[in-house]
Amino acid sequence: MINKILSALKELNISTYSITETRSWSAEAFFIRRSMDLKRRTTLKDYMVSVYVESEENGQKFVGDSVVPVYPGMDGAELKETLRSAYHAATFVRNPYYPLFDSGKKEMVPSKSAFTGKTLEEAIHFMAETLFSCDTEGDAFVNSAEFFAVKKIMRVVNSAGTDVSWETFNVNGEYVIQCLTPEDVETHHTFNFGEPDADTFRADVEHAMKQTRDRAHAKEAAPAGKYTVILSGDSLRTVMSYYVDRADAGMIYQHYSDYAVGKNVQGEQVEGDPLTIILKAAEPYDRQGIPLCDRTLMENGVIKTIPGSARMAYYLGIEPTGVYRWIQVPTGSVPFAEMKKQPYLHIVLFSDFQMDSMTGHFGGEIRLAYLYDGERVRLVTGGSMNGSILDAQQHMVFSTDRYQSALYDGPFAAAIKDVTVAGIGAEGI
Repeated sequence: MINKILSALKELNISTYSITETRSWSAEAFFIRRSMDLKRRTTLKDYMVSVYVESEENGQKFVGDSVVPVYPGMDGAELKETLRSAYHAATFVRNPYYPLFDSGKKEMVPSKSAFTGKTLEEAIHFMAETLFSCDTEGDAFVNSAEFFAVKKIMRVVNSAGTDVSWETFNVNGEYVIQCLTPEDVETHHTFNFGEPDADTFRADVEHAMKQTRDRAHAKEAAPAGKYTVILSGDSLRTVMSYYVDRADAGMIYQHYSDYAVGKNVQGEQVEGDPLTIILKAAEPYDRQGIPLCDRTLMENGVIKTIPGSARMAYYLGIEPTGVYRWIQVPTGSVPFAEMKKQPYLHIVLFSDFQMDSMTGHFGGEIRLAYLYDGERVRLVTGGSMNGSILDAQQHMVFSTDRYQSALYDGPFAAAIKDVTVAGIGAEGI
């Protein structure tokens, strides 16, 4: 199909283009309790074609672009009409000029995942068996689950000379834990594994079981006030996304961020743990075909890399690094058990936890938290928390305990002082 697209582009005299081919094979399984309710397989081929139109005015060069999906079933006439329409649309776009990235022509990079030695069904069976091995107590149980084992081969071809391809394999999905007494509650949990890691998945499910039982027993919100809040797991990954977003070349080019290499963004007098973030190359290339390698985003609070796409990097006059999704953060200075010796509010379940990369504010509605007042631990639910990374970053303390998920490898928890919590006594509660 790529050759067919290339021929059509040549006939239309479209000389600047980028083609992304995605071939995917997936197996899906849906469970109600332990019984499989549905199983199916899919095989798909998708193509996205970007066409570019270069122009010049008063000595300044511009480029317009338009992206269209192309389907394997298209005949020659339909394909050319689609590409012709995209080219026409691109003539109305006038961005400052930027070149496409040339990665050269390379051999396909196979997946290094141990899942590649299994069939799609075997990969699902492995993960389902791990999930249901935790379903041993009657008060909390796996209500339902869905699994998706997906193998992909990505290929990027562009007019600058790039022709690269790579393979990925992962198993992802969702499961629901239910506890019937003393209150009927459900909690929803997602997972995404590139490796068959039974120990990590089992630990995640056991935590989910405990949290669901505790949520069923939680009755009221914490008193309104300021707390040392402990965030853990994927919530901590969400907070760390602030720095990744602010350092992005696109944010800097549009003047939404003042980050620059060498800038200390954590502050000069750090009383907590100095922050280091490493961008991890989960795949050999990004979706533009730019080679990915591990890079230090920031070290001890100082920016070391400005990551970004080919376009934004060209505008800033820096090396295009590609776009990253996975981050690694070194563990901190305090064991998690030590964090919990002082009064704290450890929030483990949110209705929707969010990080605003423009303002630095983070927060969400509390579904379950553990409140320690110095004497006893209480289960609380309801209310909300709202903090600012700009206020917290010089005082954050990270755990020596490690947590790993699909997009994060770093400290399990962070303690953040003086976070505002709306609870009992707050207006409207």
